[in-house]
Amino acid sequence: MTINLPTPAAPLRIGTRGSLLALAQAHEARARLMAAWDLPEDTFEIVVIKTTGDDRSLIEADVALKTIGGKGLFTKEIEEAMMSASIDIAVHSMKDMPTDQPDGLVLDCNLPREDVRDAFVSLNHEGLDALPEGSIVGSSSLRRRAQLFARRPDLNVVEFRGNVQTRMKKLENGVADATFLAMAGLRRLGMERVVKSAIEVEDMLPAVAQGAIGIERRADDSRAAEMLAAIHDVETGQRLAAERAFLKGLDGSCQTPIAALAELDGTTLRLRGEVLRPDGSEVLTDDRTAPIEDGAKLGADMARALRTRAGEGFFDWH
Repeated sequence: MTINLPTPAAPLRIGTRGSLLALAQAHEARARLMAAWDLPEDTFEIVVIKTTGDDRSLIEADVALKTIGGKGLFTKEIEEAMMSASIDIAVHSMKDMPTDQPDGLVLDCNLPREDVRDAFVSLNHEGLDALPEGSIVGSSSLRRRAQLFARRPDLNVVEFRGNVQTRMKKLENGVADATFLAMAGLRRLGMERVVKSAIEVEDMLPAVAQGAIGIERRADDSRAAEMLAAIHDVETGQRLAAERAFLKGLDGSCQTPIAALAELDGTTLRLRGEVLRPDGSEVLTDDRTAPIEDGAKLGADMARALRTRAGEGFFDWH
């Protein structure tokens, strides 16, 4: 079947948040589509959509995401624009995406995954172990907070929101002695220079889908489906299927400290999962392998096993 490719007069509209990182991801998606379909840049239009999570007053006040809605803060307005046909596709950071899509929308395209590790960022200290007792670490991630408390209970952790530039400014202003950012975002922004050290996954298991970009479309849009299929990275999709099944099985959101990483070795998928009490006082881990095609089942099975081990009230704040 021949599809009607976009033209300068009727470009494919790519929805995205307006941060520098979100725009870099949208530009990467556009470049891959241009290359795959031999199309010029003007056959695509990047449409910036402001989401609730981008509200400057909430960022500057360092309001915790869990108090204002969790992951949907970064997707709701974009998905509404797609359902109203104001945009054709949307580019997302996969770690921001809920495990269920709204009716009528599909998330079945992933770009090749970037570095999954967390980055230690500080103006004065070389790494986590070099932080003096009582140092202040800024983080808006419940996962990172819990992992920090588990490893360094002597540290003070404060809420720390905003894009990379905002967080660097907060460090310069002395709001915190250090923070953690995703290596993937810093690499996509060409800002690896701010990284003091990368935290190996054995020391800090990353967030589900960290480093991955997803592209969402309307379920009934056959043109978008075919165009996106040409740039889908199968390996990334296989890894995320396991990680997101694990997250879904734990009913995970921005309100729950959960970490997971799937890796491929030939025809085998290895999944490591972790759940933590919010104060870091208890950490439960699991490590399993299965054939790649059973990745989603592996994630769901691991979630059930850790739920059973965790028991009631494990994720409650104290």
